[in-house]
Amino acid sequence: MGDSNTSVAEPGEVTVVTTKPAPKKAKPKRQPKYHVVLWNDDDHTYEYVILMMHELFGHPVEKGFQIAKTVDADGRAICLTTTKEHAELKRDQIHAYGKDELIARCRGSMSSTIEPEC
Repeated sequence: MGDSNTSVAEPGEVTVVTTKPAPKKAKPKRQPKYHVVLWNDDDHTYEYVILMMHELFGHPVEKGFQIAKTVDADGRAICLTTTKEHAELKRDQIHAYGKDELIARCRGSMSSTIEPEC
């Protein structure tokens, strides 16, 4: 006959079953990215740029050389793309890096800015 585990509603009794939709997993918001841009000048050598890229960004010599070539040819080069706070730190480190000892007329560090990634 009937299964003893089956429940039956009494006459006149209404059983309402509601189900909640599974909560949507919120995707973590991605922080906007910013480029650290190095600007060209005539007061710094390739050696200076290569060494600075290695010391401040951990770039290998080859990557430092590519950045030096790009900044020389195009007037600017992107050194790193990262969060705004990290980009600001790296920009400030470039500004504090000091002058190029290989060029007598050099008075200080290279220029750098940050800009939002498109």
